[in-house]
Amino acid sequence: MIPKSDIISADAYQAYIDLVKEEDVREAIEKNTLRFRKLLDTIPRKKFDFAYAEGKWTVREMLQHIIDCERVFTYRALRFSRMDPAPLPGFDEQLWGMHAGGDTRRWKDLRGEFETVREATEYLYKPLSDDQLGFVGSADARPLNAFTIGFIIPGHVAHHIRILKERYL
Repeated sequence: MIPKSDIISADAYQAYIDLVKEEDVREAIEKNTLRFRKLLDTIPRKKFDFAYAEGKWTVREMLQHIIDCERVFTYRALRFSRMDPAPLPGFDEQLWGMHAGGDTRRWKDLRGEFETVREATEYLYKPLSDDQLGFVGSADARPLNAFTIGFIIPGHVAHHIRILKERYL
């Protein structure tokens, strides 16, 4: 097992990584899944379309954002774990959010999609070897690997858990 201290410096994602207390990447993802499910179960229907300020995402839109980002992160992890050296582009989550249609989605469907995407993430990470986790590729012109992404994924969700608790609920 690769020690957490071997995480690649992830600049923009470091704040997410810092929110993850687990040392094992698989355990970090699994525990985050349980924490996020628990929180989602407590969100009242009347809050689904609430935004804490003008121009901020609603809870529904935030969940869509989390799903979209996890898909991007896991695609990157898949490519790197397959030792693919081709550089990957960045993405503009604000632009994606404007065009994702999260505000028109049924809550049940968003929940189901998150569950499906997260289950796929867990299955992706289960069999990865240290070599697959550690292969360094490039995303958004920065070095990155599946190991580091495995901490970014739950850290990103933990970031939004904190925002949901502080500003939405």
